[in-house]
Amino acid sequence: MHVIATAGHVDHGKSTLVRALTGMEPDRWAEERRRGMTIDLGFAWTRLPGGGEVAFVDVPGHERFVPNMLAGVGPVPAAMLVVAADEGWMPQTAEHVAALDALGVRHAVLAVTRSDLADPDLAISEARDHLAGTSLAGIPAVPVSAPTGTGLPELRAALERLTAALPAPDTTAPVRLWVDRAFTIRGSGTVVTGTLTAGTLRLRDELDLGGRTVRIRGLQSLGEPAEAVAAVARVAVNLRGVEVDEVARGDALRTPGRWVATNTVDVRVDGDDPGSAAAGLVLHVGSAAIPVRIRPLGGPYARLALGRPVPVGAGDTALLRDPGLHHIVGRVTVLDAAPTPLRRRGAAALRVAELTEGAGGVLRRRGVVRAAELRGLGVEAPADALAAGEWLIDATAAADLRERLAEAVGTHRHSGSVDAGPTVEAVRALLGVPHAAVVTALVTPPLGVRDGRVVDLTARPTLPPAVARAVEALTADLAAAPFQAPDAGRLADLGLGSRELAAAERAGAVLRVTDGVVLLPDAERRAAEVLAALPQPFTLSEARQALGTSRRVAVPLLELLDRRRLTTRLPDDRRTVAGA
Repeated sequence: MHVIATAGHVDHGKSTLVRALTGMEPDRWAEERRRGMTIDLGFAWTRLPGGGEVAFVDVPGHERFVPNMLAGVGPVPAAMLVVAADEGWMPQTAEHVAALDALGVRHAVLAVTRSDLADPDLAISEARDHLAGTSLAGIPAVPVSAPTGTGLPELRAALERLTAALPAPDTTAPVRLWVDRAFTIRGSGTVVTGTLTAGTLRLRDELDLGGRTVRIRGLQSLGEPAEAVAAVARVAVNLRGVEVDEVARGDALRTPGRWVATNTVDVRVDGDDPGSAAAGLVLHVGSAAIPVRIRPLGGPYARLALGRPVPVGAGDTALLRDPGLHHIVGRVTVLDAAPTPLRRRGAAALRVAELTEGAGGVLRRRGVVRAAELRGLGVEAPADALAAGEWLIDATAAADLRERLAEAVGTHRHSGSVDAGPTVEAVRALLGVPHAAVVTALVTPPLGVRDGRVVDLTARPTLPPAVARAVEALTADLAAAPFQAPDAGRLADLGLGSRELAAAERAGAVLRVTDGVVLLPDAERRAAEVLAALPQPFTLSEARQALGTSRRVAVPLLELLDRRRLTTRLPDDRRTVAGA
């Protein structure tokens, strides 16, 4: 299916033409039919000669209903511009074209209605002059008369050529369906409609609506129920558990985790100078119309404060309008949907320099961002970004952080600390990164993470002077009786707590058999030599006596020798020394 929006001055025959093309009544409200003018959005559809389906979003042409018109045009990729042959170019035609031009609509056809009442060539020539220099320059023109049917086959053929030239939609993309109508159907509940421009909707899908999760209860497209609807399409979505007053035009159903709702955006404005913009502007994005306050940053760049949070992302386009003057200020391109505050003097100028890099600079400007947030901003992660769990790290930022990380580990080594290195959490705080996973991702050889600390794996461990002296005293204690491990009291007297002993063990100065049992580093070898001189196999008691130590030391020491395969424990709990 393809979706085309009408555009043109009030009473130039847009709805009549849609009715003639489709056989359907696009004016939904009795008031519209009574007054003979479209007030709100209308919808109708038909099948083209080649078999393709096209749906029309019929928009109002009266100046008072321009916001309604923009709600219909905003999400639609193509337009049918209608100009009456007997009246020609009119003020509202100009504003509609200005809106289409600002939105970047290039795929369109010019339908010159009432060609049975006046020469259509004059209207076509005048329209071409006005369209020159806009995105609609050079669009094909077809004279038609809805009452007589003249030109309708040619118009259908032109629409077929138009739809064939439209770019193929991405049906696998995340969904963002801008709501243009919300109503209640007896027995079904709340239904919303909109133009699905990308992605696919399926029954029972869960979507995000204003921060809450909602589920699709039913789907329709072109009046028929469907299990799934792919872009581009006009869809009606029946939502489970949502009251009709909880959703309105301008809301968006979107894939969870995409398009962060924001009330501040940095943008580029192509059109009027943002510095000269008046107060009371309105931003039209999708089907939404949001009051904004504009803060010029310099050149075409500005910061917009939105009247309510809106799910937009970098690269989105919108339209900025002055409703008081009925004037299109310009096309807005979102560059950053979650900009940092401007607090320091000169921050605006610096921000302009950053924004000139484009939307892809978001990760570079922040350094570290949650992957989901980056997706929510509508920014694709650069190929060289470093993944760290749920986080992404800019390549340049990663290089700087790694340099600072290496400096931190080096500083720690020379600080006299008994610890092997700073803790991961201490490094996280020092680097100012949001999560320990970021630190872990930054660690590369020769650095490593060991026991929750970042260490230099190639550096020779050194002992602080106080610990070195304590180890010397311990060595003297064990010189005469190498297996009589000092008790906790003696270790405390020597100043060898758990951290000091861990440092001594890393330096290879002691052997910690188990907690509270500390021997010299060659105790395993010497014990095996002593035990090899015993008659094989031997008992625990015989080993204890040969080693000249207590059961407190002998039991864990023998278990250590077993693990190191220096001894073998037999089923009767006796042991033999390997090779004895």
